[in-house]
Amino acid sequence: MPKSKSTGAFLAVPAWVWLAVFFIAPVAMVVWFSFGYKPGIFGTHANDVLSLDRYIEAMSPTFFATFTNTLWVGVIGTVLCFLIGAPVAYWMAFKVKPQRRGLLIALVLVPFWTNFLVRTIGWQVILAPEGWMSGLLQSVGIIDGPLELLYTRTAVVIGVVYNYLPLMVLPLFVAFDRVGPALREASKDLGAGRVATFFRVTLPLSQPGVVAGVLLVFIPLMGDYITATVLGGAKGNMVGQLVASQFQTAQNWALGSAMAVLLMLVITLTIAVAALIVWLVSLPFRMANRLELDPEPVTAPKERVEVPA
Repeated sequence: MPKSKSTGAFLAVPAWVWLAVFFIAPVAMVVWFSFGYKPGIFGTHANDVLSLDRYIEAMSPTFFATFTNTLWVGVIGTVLCFLIGAPVAYWMAFKVKPQRRGLLIALVLVPFWTNFLVRTIGWQVILAPEGWMSGLLQSVGIIDGPLELLYTRTAVVIGVVYNYLPLMVLPLFVAFDRVGPALREASKDLGAGRVATFFRVTLPLSQPGVVAGVLLVFIPLMGDYITATVLGGAKGNMVGQLVASQFQTAQNWALGSAMAVLLMLVITLTIAVAALIVWLVSLPFRMANRLELDPEPVTAPKERVEVPA
């Protein structure tokens, strides 16, 4: 093995050890617990008899409704983060002077300087029926009574969009910033408008940032239980709450592990389906671009050969 490759492999050892100890081993333990059961009132788990009963229990109608609600909140929250974050990232990358971008990036990161729970409780104060938002809306005549938004699924969506929006803005900003102005100017010189330039030049070249932003938002959002607990109440239950309650309150580690495994499978399946849909939708555009970039070659006319009489 060449020295450079061996050195690179050696430098990657700490990362692989960290990944194995703090990710692969815990996930494998959760999967192992999911095949067990709760031994009595005071026990937490036992694996002397392996079965799929906990998965069947986790897929009961009550839990299935919570899974559906979690998927709805995850998809809607991710889409809203993209729709809100993309214009902000585009503005920061193309419209703001380079001297001011550092300040704007710092402002985007400001929410991460505050505890996650404190930020969520702040929205609880804002959305409360007796809060200042409710009073403001009543004073201007938008609503007649107190604001009935707290402890609903809509409140959970508002909370997760606020908490995870920076995770969408930053990758999109980096991706947009890497698209040089020369390509956009060339597109405009060829007759494309701003909208066409964005969808046919800027957005395709920014695809790695879009994928990174979607994954950074969707995956932790699906497992979030703090936002649902503080803002959702009974109407905004998410799977993360059920998993936490099974481990902390019910002490049924087997059922909680089965729910966690099902949640991971739902996340993986949703990402795979979304990637397939995006690939199928973008296929005609990629084929059209390929035809435009690779026109049919022009062949020279064959020379006429005269046959002597």
